[in-house]
Amino acid sequence: MKKLFLLIFIGLCVATLPVAAQEDVLKKLQAIAVVDQKVMMPMRDGVRLATDIFRPKTDKPVPVIFSRTPYNFNSWGNGEQRNGTYQQALDAVSHGYAYVVQNERGRFFSEGEWDILGTPVTDGYDAFSWLTKQAWCNGKIGTLGCSSTAEWQMAVAALDHPSHAAMVPQGFGAGVGKVGEFWEQGNWYRGGAQQMLFTAWLYGTQNDAIRPQLPKNATQEELVRVSRYFDLATEMPPVDWSKGLRHLPVQDIIKNVNGQKGVYDKMIVRKPNDPDWFKGGLYHDNMPFGVPSFWFVSWYDVSSAPNLALYNHVRKNATDPQVRDNQYLVIAPTLHCAYKRATENTIVGERSMGDARLNYDEQIYAWFDLWLKGDANDFAKKTPKVQYFTMGSNKWQSSDTWPPANVEMTTYYLTSGGKANSLYGDGKLTLAAPVKESKSDGFAYDPMFPVPSYGGNVCCTGTAVQGGSFDQHQMETRHDILVYTTDPFKEGAELSGPIETTLYVGSDAKDTDFTVKLIDVYPDGRAYNLDETILRARYREGFDKEVWMEKGKVYKLTLSPMVTSNYFAPGHSLRVEISSSNFPRFDRNLNTGGKNFDEKTGVVANNQIFHSAAYPSAIRVPLVKGK
Repeated sequence: MKKLFLLIFIGLCVATLPVAAQEDVLKKLQAIAVVDQKVMMPMRDGVRLATDIFRPKTDKPVPVIFSRTPYNFNSWGNGEQRNGTYQQALDAVSHGYAYVVQNERGRFFSEGEWDILGTPVTDGYDAFSWLTKQAWCNGKIGTLGCSSTAEWQMAVAALDHPSHAAMVPQGFGAGVGKVGEFWEQGNWYRGGAQQMLFTAWLYGTQNDAIRPQLPKNATQEELVRVSRYFDLATEMPPVDWSKGLRHLPVQDIIKNVNGQKGVYDKMIVRKPNDPDWFKGGLYHDNMPFGVPSFWFVSWYDVSSAPNLALYNHVRKNATDPQVRDNQYLVIAPTLHCAYKRATENTIVGERSMGDARLNYDEQIYAWFDLWLKGDANDFAKKTPKVQYFTMGSNKWQSSDTWPPANVEMTTYYLTSGGKANSLYGDGKLTLAAPVKESKSDGFAYDPMFPVPSYGGNVCCTGTAVQGGSFDQHQMETRHDILVYTTDPFKEGAELSGPIETTLYVGSDAKDTDFTVKLIDVYPDGRAYNLDETILRARYREGFDKEVWMEKGKVYKLTLSPMVTSNYFAPGHSLRVEISSSNFPRFDRNLNTGGKNFDEKTGVVANNQIFHSAAYPSAIRVPLVKGK
């Protein structure tokens, strides 16, 4: 399980190397670089953070590529290089940069107490200040990393340190708090439902309240020496999360598998509007933003839609025109942090994306050369503002905006004869708005028998959910899934942009969830998932309050937008699935109206979807004109 966590979460996205390869990389690095490891960098409160520095052998000051991470980068563990630190350093030094990697406070050799995103935010600011005082630094710093090595960058960008010249955040969604319609609070929530990835992730990541720590008077020489023998990395017992996440109450899941006692206990009780979300390292859309950025997003990551919302927010609202006009974006058809794993035939889940390769390193270093070295290169001339991969047609496209300017929001209405249950029901998506009353569709949602997650836009759940695109048609035989499908497209149709969902619903429960999944249906019946969303009904009037449902009433729900770029070839159909669970992608609503995280027993909710002239349930999709 430990190796699984490393492979999934590692911020640098470089695979573990065997011993011989590690030694070869180290020899090449030592030939061109000054290697200075276990530098204890002081923060303003006296806490020192363990830092490894690799810089070119030159008397001239050089720019810095800086990565900060909660993950273990000790290259001596078990005689193997854990996460490609040396390779990352070799690449940077070969391009004329110093490479600096640092552990967040409270992680491994760093002092202090750890919290998610390594609060306080000033640690990043203080690290920049320390680096710019070094004689070998030219005063320009770029930040780079994926996942937890990216997520801290946005909040620090809000502090606008004068040396923070450029950044490359990849798979950065857990650093986004509130942005526009999204109140995910670092991916903890989607639509007010907990994204259970953090339960599995924190099991393998959080520090125990009682843990061994190194003495504060240890010298750098001593720390380098002992790093060959130990590194304070925990060895967590393996857990089958496909079973572990089923435990109730949710607040005891980690306790139930004898996990460490840590920050999960305080986070699981937070509501979406808890003030603590606004005190740490999350970036919220009421904060400034001061850094030119090259953003990387994946279609099958956990947070594509809020990530893209943040990109648009910065392009629109950054006060400095130079910052506002220098925001670039890549959207790849991959899983979380898997950009460089694209091949000539990239398979994501079960679906082929064709040749999804892109010259990532070339573009990233051209970006850094422009901002950190001041090179008059042709990055801006050669690089579109937005590079996005369209699935189905399996090709890279470019645009000056996201979504592309030539999209037209088109409404498809839900309709049926009252029997949309399962693949074999009569649910349809039509362009014609309903003109009369029609029967609603109903289903029973039993939280003890939830709809299982199958593929999807997810990461970090261990054995519980395999992310990506999988054929859903067997899942759609369940009676508690409503299925609505267009007629096959006679001509090809490309959807590129946000997908908006409005549902009119009812329930005999005080509170329940409603889920939506977007599907590309092939002529042979295969049904590949594109994106998914959810809304906990208590938050239908906003995430700053809870409002209960009453039996016999109809309520309008506006769900958090989905997003994709997908070409529906002739003969394909667009489908949406509607249910009340997608577990363990999201935690189960027990339907009681209680706190949910502290409950063991749920009740069955009898839920309804209305689609009539009075209650026109619909989805709005971004059809690309001329396709």
